[in-house]
Parts: sequence; C-alpha cells; structure tokens
Amino acid sequence: MDVFNPKDFVERQIREIRRIIGDGRALIAVSGGVDSSTCAVLTHMAIGDNLICVILDDAFMRLNEPERVAETLSNPPLNLPIRIERVQDRFLKALKGLREAEEKRKAFRETFYRVLSEIAKREGCEYLVQGTILADIIETKGGIKTQHNVLEQIGLNTRDLYGFKVVEPLASLLKWQVREVARYLKIPPEISERQPFPGPGLSVRVVGEIKEDKLAALKKATNIVEEKMAPYKPSQYFAAIIDNSFKPVTEVERIIKAASLILGVSPESISLRVFEDKATGIRGGARKYGDILAIKCSISGEVYMPPLNKLLEVQKAILEENQHIARILYLVSEAERAGLYSIAIRAVKTEDFLTAEVAEIPWSCLRETAEGILNTCPEVSSIYFDVTPKPPATIEME
Repeated sequence: MDVFNPKDFVERQIREIRRIIGDGRALIAVSGGVDSSTCAVLTHMAIGDNLICVILDDAFMRLNEPERVAETLSNPPLNLPIRIERVQDRFLKALKGLREAEEKRKAFRETFYRVLSEIAKREGCEYLVQGTILADIIETKGGIKTQHNVLEQIGLNTRDLYGFKVVEPLASLLKWQVREVARYLKIPPEISERQPFPGPGLSVRVVGEIKEDKLAALKKATNIVEEKMAPYKPSQYFAAIIDNSFKPVTEVERIIKAASLILGVSPESISLRVFEDKATGIRGGARKYGDILAIKCSISGEVYMPPLNKLLEVQKAILEENQHIARILYLVSEAERAGLYSIAIRAVKTEDFLTAEVAEIPWSCLRETAEGILNTCPEVSSIYFDVTPKPPATIEME
C-alpha cells in the first residue's frame, strides 16, 4: 500500500486544475469545513483571482457561522477573496413542509445549485469547484443517501442543467487524507481539524419538518453540545432535533425484556417511545428508513446511567430482532414541562466516515450538556444519547 504524500498530491492537483480551467473563471461555495476550504486554497494557488469564493448563508449554518468563517478565510495566512451571499429565505421556502429526509436533501441540492448557477452567470464563471470527497461518492452511488454535492457521478449533466462544469480536486481522497493536505497547506487548525459539517447543514439534523422555532432551538443546542463535548475529541459530535410526536410501539414486551436482562434492571423500570418521524439507516449496504426508538430507564425516580458497553449490547440485541428500527436513543435527562421537541446527542469515532463507533462520553458530561440544553431551550423537554453505530445507522440523522 502506497503511503499518501500530501506534497505530491498538491503539486499534481495544481497542475490538473490549471489544465482544466486554464484562463477561465471558477466559483466555489465554502462552508468553513476542511473539504471546501482545502479545495478553495488549492484552487486559489492554481488560478489566483480567477477564483470567486462565496459563503451561502442558507439558514442552516450554526449561530453567526457565516461571519466567523469569512473572517478566518479572508485573513492571513489564507487571504481568500470571500463574500457572503444572504439566501436564507430562498432555502427555507424550498424546504418548507417537507418531512422525508431524501426529499429534503434533493430540495436542498436543487436550490443550492440554482443559487450557484445564478452567481456563476453573474460573475462570468464557467466552472464550479467543490470539495466532494470519496465517501460522498461511495454513499450516493451505493444508495445510502443523496449527498448534495454528487452530480456527474450519478449522470447529471451540470453544463446543461446549471451552466457550469464541475471540478472536484479532492474526489479521490478520504477525510483523513484531506486533513493531511490541509495541514501541509498550513490551513489554520480551526479549519484543518474541524469536525465535519454536512453540506446541507443543520437541515439534516432537523428530523422531519423544518420549522423556524425548531431550527432556532437546534442552533442553541448545537452550541452547547459542541462546547461540552470538544474536550473528549470525538470524530463528530452534534445535536439533532425531533418532534415530540409518537406512534404505538410494537414488540413492547420483547424489547423491554431484552433491555432489562442486559442492563440488570427490572422490566418495570424501562419505558419505550417511538417517534413518528423516521431516521436514515443502513441495511444490507443500502439506505433504509427506520423508526427511532427512545428508551427510558428510571430507578427510584433517577435516570439509570449504565456503562456504554451495556447500552451498545442493548441496541445490538434490539436492532437484530427488529429490522424496522434504525436508531436507539437512551434518555439522559428530561424536564417536568411538556415540550414540542426532543434533542438527540450524537458522538462517534471514525477513520473514514464509512463506518463509525459510538464515542464513550462520560455520564457527567452528558448530564451537564442535557441540563444546559433544557435550561436554554424551553421548547425542548427530553435529551437523549444516540447509541447506534454506523451501520446500522448513518452518522447524520437524515
């Protein structure tokens, strides 16, 4: 196996970008993540001021994120020519009323490229450069989920549809290789080591319908999760939000019996809920939407806090016997008030993002995080920890 050499890769890709784009002008949408930022730096090295860099403020970035990203990328050492395009209303309108994950991804993709097409025409850009990486292509072509930035690989003619040719300098790399390139290019650690953030942003962490109060609550919860979990350095960690709308639980007795045996508690201490909205899962290497099962275990009025290995045993036993379930959530804390929404905390360890293990986060951190969210977000009544690896779940909820 050849050792990856970032210097060779950079030199080769700069030559290739110059060969493809020549004296033409190119556009890139930068999110501040390592993929798009590395791609922007590479392309700027290759074609200089013929690259136009934009940040799409699409409503689905984190609190004040467009401004923070613009400041980091436009200042030394990167000095990228960055501008922010304010398009929140356009995206919110396009996704309004949609509940199903794949529908939302496709609506986001269409809006994303229509907006970029208009900007490209305005700026005279014949090329769109983007930070597609190998995992994006594998998951889209494998039918697990539609990555918004995978186009030509699934037969879409971008020149006919949007008026530009797509250039993807990182499409042969996995995430760890992209980080190696970013470090070689002296990209600041707040970008090179930044945890992944999906192209459709928080839209894929709003399970079900996107509503403005729901999105606002998620942004506040995201800040708290990222602050509290950062010291433990999971590969990816975030909050997702779900409507507190539930449906009947099937196989109740069997599920409770399995969980009580593994956890060593009485069946009476366990209760179950199944959310109305579904999450994206993986079965047989392909996408399969499934139910989200929430487990509460309470002893003498207090949430029982078992070790992670026990929770992983529980989820494995349940998912092997219940193919309709995609994810297992375990209650961390709940408020006495009724609330419109629940928050699921996700933290995983992974090398390639094609598979992932649940990260071991101390209960003290989970409880502190949960209390912070409940105190900050009055619309939220329950906080859960997602204990499902990939597979059978995807990393993102949708």
